[in-house]
Amino acid sequence: MSKSEEATLNGSQVLERYHLAEEGLISSDPADPRITDNTRATPHDTKAESTVKPESIASEPEKEDGPKYIDFEKDDPRDPLNFSIKRKWTITMCAIFFTGLCSANASTYNLGFPSMTKDLNCTQFQATIGLSTYTLGFAITPLITASFSEEFGRHPLYIVSIIIFGLMHLMVALAQNIQTVQIGRFIAGVAGSTGSTMVGGTIADLFLPHERGMPMSIFSVAAVGITGFGPVIAGWTEMGLGWRWIQWISFIITMVFAALIPILMRETRSAVVLTRIAKKLRKESGDHRYRARVEDERASLRNLIWISCTRPLYLMITEPVVASFSIWIGFAWGILYVLIESIGPVFRTLHNFNNGETGLVFITFLLGSVFGLIIYIYVQEPAYRKYHATRGPEARLYTAMGAGVSLVGSLFMYAWCTFPSVPWITLCIAITLTEISSFTIYLAVFTYLADCYGTFASSALAGQSLSRNLFGMAFPLFTAQMYDKLTYHWANTMFAFLALAMAPVPFVLFFKGPILRARSKFAKTVVNT
Repeated sequence: MSKSEEATLNGSQVLERYHLAEEGLISSDPADPRITDNTRATPHDTKAESTVKPESIASEPEKEDGPKYIDFEKDDPRDPLNFSIKRKWTITMCAIFFTGLCSANASTYNLGFPSMTKDLNCTQFQATIGLSTYTLGFAITPLITASFSEEFGRHPLYIVSIIIFGLMHLMVALAQNIQTVQIGRFIAGVAGSTGSTMVGGTIADLFLPHERGMPMSIFSVAAVGITGFGPVIAGWTEMGLGWRWIQWISFIITMVFAALIPILMRETRSAVVLTRIAKKLRKESGDHRYRARVEDERASLRNLIWISCTRPLYLMITEPVVASFSIWIGFAWGILYVLIESIGPVFRTLHNFNNGETGLVFITFLLGSVFGLIIYIYVQEPAYRKYHATRGPEARLYTAMGAGVSLVGSLFMYAWCTFPSVPWITLCIAITLTEISSFTIYLAVFTYLADCYGTFASSALAGQSLSRNLFGMAFPLFTAQMYDKLTYHWANTMFAFLALAMAPVPFVLFFKGPILRARSKFAKTVVNT
């Protein structure tokens, strides 16, 4: 294997790790430091994944009168890992397509503002609330729904989520007032969060670790970069047909996709598949001893939801590492939504772009994500392999330190290139550099927290995800007012100074991270292992 191939593989494995941790799939949390011996769950309340043994026979009796635990036989076609390559990639691309729809919908909405404000007789601020409520749905819903796939499986959640997501486009397209639009956007964010939180787990269900590199990389770019693809179409649509047709086109695409999900996708969570097989065996044989291990080992849905809702907040409050990184990535994510909100006014007023041409500017988001991924694979990963033995998890932060500095520079560049006399391509370069920096920070936060918190990584990452989307919700609400009061130059300069104030975060963690982790009752379980 060449060095470049090795770098690609290792970088992809890291992408796999943080996506699995975000969904809680790196491993089950064995214990929570908040739980005392008196309150610790009983074995039947402890969450544990069913172990699939490819070489085993269909059932495994433990006692003559005890449960008969079933596992997959070797090469069992019902095991998602044994699906054909064609089926695996069909399911994977369907899931990633859902991710792309959700990402694109975050920015296509804004391209309809010129005709929406006239049609609904509303202000641009009222229209902007629809962008924020969409992000709010992404922020809070995964804390509740992340546990549902363990109980009901991924396939039903995909179907329900995509149908609701599509119907909300219909609701917005038919809306006669801005309040209806705002509510529809919030529910769309609630449903669309499935396309963000569950796809990494779907890929892990289908591919062995050494096979996950390519699908995880595609998913990562889709989650961030496709935000810039939808506006390319939406801008021209708004010019020719109006804002409602942006929603109609999204509705048609989404519902066609929803009709294909039952045909093209299958249940991929092995524990759920085994549970269904056990239920079928009990029904057909009348022998109620047939069980899937997960039926006896998984915690109740209520307990899973309680843990997923409370532990991320607890970590956010009590862990300096989680809190500092959450605020930093939250700010970077907020800047992403500032750009979404500001690109239209900046390019229309300063360079006389029409709405279609403005939509083309969003291609910079996709370019920035791709360049950011390349930098991570070919710069950060070799540095990590070289220095991990001496630096530990902090070896994940080399490009993050550079990104903290480059984010400041790119924001200053964006601020002071907002003059009609400065070529528009300079602004596009600034936006691309900002997106490269944000994407690098995005990757660094996930990989560093996953390494630091190990089995508690899912909760640490859920905390930063909540912070990230709350910042994305809040920033658009005051962006336009800031530009009106401070001008493009000084408003963006203020953002640049805020980025400058946060730039030391990765440097502090790089040098002081081991001390902070040693004091953490969550992270020390990883340090001591």
